[in-house]
Amino acid sequence: MSKILVAYFSATGTTESTAKKLAEAANADIYEIKAQTPYTADDLNWRNDKSRSSVEMRDKSYRPQIADKNADIEAYDTIFLGFPIWWYVAPTIINTFLESYDFSGKKIILFATSGGSGFGQTAEELKKSVDSTCTIVSGRVLSSGISAAELKKWVDSVM
Repeated sequence: MSKILVAYFSATGTTESTAKKLAEAANADIYEIKAQTPYTADDLNWRNDKSRSSVEMRDKSYRPQIADKNADIEAYDTIFLGFPIWWYVAPTIINTFLESYDFSGKKIILFATSGGSGFGQTAEELKKSVDSTCTIVSGRVLSSGISAAELKKWVDSVM
């Protein structure tokens, strides 16, 4: 049996709640990806072209700093990687996370929370941040109201 990690970034708590349910359903360890400088409501204002998140998402090379690099990635075979969808893709802090560790030979299953958009090209974009031996699977967008039984069924289907 493989060892599983649920790693997630959550700016407002929505993805965190879903990640905790997923970790329980998958019998997995959990790790929060935190920004070195936490995001404020003003930072997340997508209507403001000068907000932090808008500036970061316009520049695909931008890599926000993460608070720590203490995830024991080597100990896991499978990583569920969760984040909110921003501008139809993963926030650039997810690229920072992927580029901070060696994911060689690992399987990463993406999950996201979103106000209405899907994954788009997220998996393809994130593959650029890992070694070619890492498999990235475009999982699914999960609603905050998803049941434990439905999560367990999904976990079993992607493992």
